[in-house]
Amino acid sequence: MATLSVKPGQRFSVQDWHTNANLISTNAERQRSASHQIRQEARTLRNETNNQTQWDEHDNRTRLAERIDSVNRWKETLAKCLTDIDAEIDALAKMKEASERALQAKNLPLDVAIECLTLRESRRVIDVVKDPVEDELHKEVEVIDGAKRDLQQKVSEAFEQVCLLQEARQQLNFDHRGKMEALEIDRVCSSLSVNSPNISFKVNPTRVPTGSTTPQQWDQYSQYNKDRAEAEMKASTELREAIALTIAQTNNELEAQRVATEFALRKRIREFEKAYDELKWQEKNTLEEIAEMEEDIRRLEEDLRKKMWDLKLAHTRLETRTYRPNMELCRDQVQYGLTDEVHQLKGTIAALKQKLAQSQDALDALYKHLYRIQTDMGYKANSLMLDNKSMDSRRKLTVPAEKFVPEVDTFNRTTNRTLSPLKSRQLELA
Repeated sequence: MATLSVKPGQRFSVQDWHTNANLISTNAERQRSASHQIRQEARTLRNETNNQTQWDEHDNRTRLAERIDSVNRWKETLAKCLTDIDAEIDALAKMKEASERALQAKNLPLDVAIECLTLRESRRVIDVVKDPVEDELHKEVEVIDGAKRDLQQKVSEAFEQVCLLQEARQQLNFDHRGKMEALEIDRVCSSLSVNSPNISFKVNPTRVPTGSTTPQQWDQYSQYNKDRAEAEMKASTELREAIALTIAQTNNELEAQRVATEFALRKRIREFEKAYDELKWQEKNTLEEIAEMEEDIRRLEEDLRKKMWDLKLAHTRLETRTYRPNMELCRDQVQYGLTDEVHQLKGTIAALKQKLAQSQDALDALYKHLYRIQTDMGYKANSLMLDNKSMDSRRKLTVPAEKFVPEVDTFNRTTNRTLSPLKSRQLELA
């Protein structure tokens, strides 16, 4: 009888076999159900995450666009403010230059006023008076000094304001450059997409960089820069108006004082001319009186000489008649007549000598006064020449320098006359 080989190992029953088959089927169905649920959840998650990601990306792109608009509005606002502040700086710089030119222009009137005062110091003796011209010239110097102080103050204020404007502009420019850089960065971010070649993972991209600010701080910073620039521009505009007003006021004050000074100077010149003409007339009359007095003295001396000869004749007759002999030595009418003639001639000669002495004294007084008149005429001529020079010098204030031609002094001074020997002797006695 043949022997069958049996596979070693455990043998299962049919029940076990059916149980195993049922278990496998059940597990398969359970696994498929679980997988189906996971697939459904995955699909749902994919749909939800895709939508969320798309909405997030869309929202962030919208926020970037809004941020770009906000930054761009501030950039344009700051750019306009920069343009305005540049224009204001140029306007203030020009006004500052105008005030500097006005300040420089005050040197000429000051030099002219000092020159006039210096010229008038050359007046002599009685003409050295504190007249209205001197008062107006001193007042003119004070007005010019005051105008220069006011203009110098405005120049200093303009310089300080230009510095403040430049400082505000520098801050605006710094903020404007920052806005331009931020705008460029945000535009680059807005242009990126998942298909962009230069996107990659970054290390800790959600960190908060040092120096970050809040939107309120960001807005307040630009608003402060804008407000500060506008405040400085407003102050600059007011300063420009004040400078223009100061220039106009100082020019008007100086012009009014110039007119007052020249009016006083012309009036004083007329007074000098009138005084000089009066002295000229007095000199003419005095010279005529001297000529007549000299002629009368000459006639007195001639009459005196004649009376001396008449007295000599009477003396000789009387003396000769004393030599009559004896009884002929009679005191007759001739004797009495000759004696009376001698007494009469002596009285006449004494009267003539007295009148001659009086005439000489009067002639001396006339020559002395003539000298005084001519001396005072010299003073007046000198003063008139100085004031005319002052008036000519002041023409530089109204005539452009390139057209100014000094006037030639044509005033006729008193010339030295050739005097007669008698006049020369009289002047020596004077």
